[in-house]
Amino acid sequence: MIRLERHWENPGLLQVNREPARAYYIPYADAATAKTGKRGRSPYYLTLNGMWKFRYHASVLRVQDGFQDEHADVGDWDDLLVPSCWQTSGYDQLHYTNLKYPIPCDPPYVPDDNPAGAYVREFNLPDDWAGKRQYVVFEGVNSCFYLWVNGAYVGFSKGSRVPAEFDITTYVRCGANRLAVLVLKWCDGTYLEDQDLWRYSGIFRDVYLLAREPAHIRDVFNRQTLSDDYKRATLDIELDTTGRLDVAAELRDPQGRTVATGSAAVDGRGTITLAVDEPLLWNAEQPHVYDLYLSAGGETIRFPVGFRRIAVADGVFQVNGRPVKLKGVNRHDSHPQLGQTIPLNHMIRDLNLMKRHNINTIRTSHYPNDPRFLDLCDEYGFYVVDEADLECHGIGAAESWAEGAFHKLTANPAWKDAFVDRAVRMVERDKNHPSVIIWSMGNESGYGVNHIAMAEWTRSRDPSRLVHYEGAAAIYKGNPNTDALDVESRMYPSVEWVAEYGTNPDNKKPLFLCEYSHAMGNGPGDLKEYWDVIYSYPNLMGGCVWEWCDHGIRTTTPDGREYFAYGGDFGDMPNDGNFCIDGLVTPDRKPHTGLLELKQVIAPVVAEADDLAAGRIRVTNRYDFIDLSHVALHWKVEQDGELVSQGLIETLDIGPHDSKIVTIDGQLPPGTRGDAYDLTLSFRLKRETRWADFGYEIAFAQFALPVAKAEAGAADARASLRTPAISVREEGALLVIEGFDFRHQFDRNAGAFVGISKRGVEMLHGPTAFAIWRAPTDNDMYIKKKWIEEGFDRATTKVYHSEWKKVGESEVEIRVSFSLGGYYRYPFLHAEAVWRVSAAGEIALRVEANVREELEFLPRFGLRLTMPKGNEEVEYVGFGPHESYIDKRRSVRRGKYVLRVDDLFENYIHPQENGSRFGTEWAIVSNEQGMGLKFASPGGFSFNASHYTPEDLTAARHDYELKRRDETIVHLDYKMSGVGSNSCGPQLLEPYRFQEKRFAFELTITPLFKEDE
Repeated sequence: MIRLERHWENPGLLQVNREPARAYYIPYADAATAKTGKRGRSPYYLTLNGMWKFRYHASVLRVQDGFQDEHADVGDWDDLLVPSCWQTSGYDQLHYTNLKYPIPCDPPYVPDDNPAGAYVREFNLPDDWAGKRQYVVFEGVNSCFYLWVNGAYVGFSKGSRVPAEFDITTYVRCGANRLAVLVLKWCDGTYLEDQDLWRYSGIFRDVYLLAREPAHIRDVFNRQTLSDDYKRATLDIELDTTGRLDVAAELRDPQGRTVATGSAAVDGRGTITLAVDEPLLWNAEQPHVYDLYLSAGGETIRFPVGFRRIAVADGVFQVNGRPVKLKGVNRHDSHPQLGQTIPLNHMIRDLNLMKRHNINTIRTSHYPNDPRFLDLCDEYGFYVVDEADLECHGIGAAESWAEGAFHKLTANPAWKDAFVDRAVRMVERDKNHPSVIIWSMGNESGYGVNHIAMAEWTRSRDPSRLVHYEGAAAIYKGNPNTDALDVESRMYPSVEWVAEYGTNPDNKKPLFLCEYSHAMGNGPGDLKEYWDVIYSYPNLMGGCVWEWCDHGIRTTTPDGREYFAYGGDFGDMPNDGNFCIDGLVTPDRKPHTGLLELKQVIAPVVAEADDLAAGRIRVTNRYDFIDLSHVALHWKVEQDGELVSQGLIETLDIGPHDSKIVTIDGQLPPGTRGDAYDLTLSFRLKRETRWADFGYEIAFAQFALPVAKAEAGAADARASLRTPAISVREEGALLVIEGFDFRHQFDRNAGAFVGISKRGVEMLHGPTAFAIWRAPTDNDMYIKKKWIEEGFDRATTKVYHSEWKKVGESEVEIRVSFSLGGYYRYPFLHAEAVWRVSAAGEIALRVEANVREELEFLPRFGLRLTMPKGNEEVEYVGFGPHESYIDKRRSVRRGKYVLRVDDLFENYIHPQENGSRFGTEWAIVSNEQGMGLKFASPGGFSFNASHYTPEDLTAARHDYELKRRDETIVHLDYKMSGVGSNSCGPQLLEPYRFQEKRFAFELTITPLFKEDE
């Protein structure tokens, strides 16, 4: 067994021989190569990424001494790519848990069977590195590691997601060298790294060598001061050097022109001051990045400079003196194959998607990201809430949230250095990034003296940014001293609570919703309500939706079907199931409809009706710094989805936070056929950007136009045709209704149609049924317990009475008294259904229902039909093109849509209710030749067609478990409750609950051959 000092169980020992934290940079030979940002072009950089020899041990106690020796034989070891995570490379246990520790909660101790990975890498140092100082940098190692070079022990480090740098000058030589690393899965730091994620281990970020002159720039902090009128900027460059150096500074503007120079002889510490007149200011909409080049000792180092001022004035968050709303998301490092090892192009893909969906803020939940990610945020323009690698959620869970348990570690002075170290290493690494506007002291770790020490150190080191920590909220009953925090922060408060905060003059800090509107599964459904309030009060600075991406692991079934796995799929215990599948995009970055909803709700351009009859629209610019000169307005008028007229307004002269009336220069044609005209406005980019193509739509608006009703007498030509007689006969309990070209069958015992046909084409595959159950969404996780207790999932129909009569020669009326109920409970609904069949074969339904008074709100109520194989075409007038619900419909627009049944299906990783179309006016489901059923309701209805029943979706844990039916299942809902975000967010808002105790629903079902009609 290898002999090691047990540093992994000593919270007072954070490192051995690790270099002090510093700003991230790579030294280059000149400014031209430094500008490229390509690290491999630097003669002073040598990557150690690539294939390493690796051996996994189930316990550190099984690691054999000697593997670290310079000449140890590791030829039979495995090959492992670095950077990577053990668990995605076939080692150890893939394990997802949210707040519960995966080990016994016994801080600072961890299990003796502590998995360990031994790494060995041969590398060559170039001859021209002789005489320089050599450093090795590990940008991320989870959770702690020991380091040897050429057999000699170098040092040790904890803290998984911030760099660890070691001076190895005395251990290396030009030519061949060997580096050995022992990584432990757990250490006392594990108690501080209990984030809601897959628990990965190993060298998961880049590793590289740096060659430095004996005297070199060690650290740089660019502090800037802006004049009150923002017309002049002063850049104070604080230098920390090893030895005496002559340092030259050059500042270039975004066009590459030199705007300031300076120099200083520095011995240890020094400052260079540069002044800039009329600086271009940095903000998320105009990310003007200057380049600062520092040259000394043959090296050139480039730093981004963004001139901006972050402040709070009268409780209002400001950037450059203007109030700004943070429209953000929480983003974990997550890749479906690589885990927490994130390639550069994957980062870029995320940022492109965020920009395209109007997101301007990222909270790095809950640890610092790869430093290159911040480089990209500087350039793209994002406000970043940079969060320390600190979460000890499980410390409260271990004691069942007993009084004070949540605060146990942060209130313990023995852990102070461990807490503060995580702030220091984050701030020092990222302090030069203009995108970072807020430092966050971690997440869900209680609040006590250790957090206060973190915040106080951060404020003293960098007073130019705000300090945030949600765990200090008074509701957690931690230390009441929050003087070192600049913002008030909450997770998942109700909309009402947020509004109360905005109206209370005693609240002197701006409110930041660091997590709100949980985007798990089919959701979120409460975005608009939050943003209506946020826009209403200046002291509400915005927030970040939880979260950006689903953390699914790409996996295959034994028979080769691919799916995304979640907690418990690998036998991991404890686990939190699919709670990691809670993002706005899929693991492979396909937007969920919730992201489309967010895009529209936070859109930077808003249109409201002023005088629609005159074509007058009020357009509001919600950008904070830019006008709308980059946006063109495309408009069109449609009648039930058919284009009537269109036009383009190329110039929108509207400044930030301003509104103007825009007149649409178009007319409706004479002789309108009704009131189904829609005006759709589309705001599109006039030029290509790095994140979107020319013509990309950033926002839209739609209005129903006030036009004349069709005149009386302009009835359908079919009304003038002679109405044939209708015949009815009883065949036992079966009622057979026949007309000129149809034959329907009604089962009086079941109270249901069992056959609907036209010209011999059967359009039903099984009886109609009234439906109340929906496959629970993730956001139904709490209410579904009450639904199941009542028996909504096992509802059956009881027919009390059924009778029929013929009304004249052209109509049959069937009246059914029934209830819906589950076993052992009282029926939850009593109703009467009246069916009327006309001589044309049309079926009209009216249901009057009474719901048991004490019931919770219903999932849905409507009619369910099963149509035969081949009914694949869906045509409807309503909202589309994607799913919509009563509380999730801002991203859809009214029109006529022709889709396939499979097009309506939203494939959530954890199957659930999906694909409904709120506010449908009529819909036709038919075969390829247009033979099918038309559904309509005078009040509109929610419509769905699928190859899966709610029971199929309810039973499946993963999408691969779904067995696609040949038949088409159609739901015609009077109403369906909203989707909300109650998987973690507040309860579903009252207006979106289906809680009527008495209601009536009307529906018509018409068999037709639509190509003839």
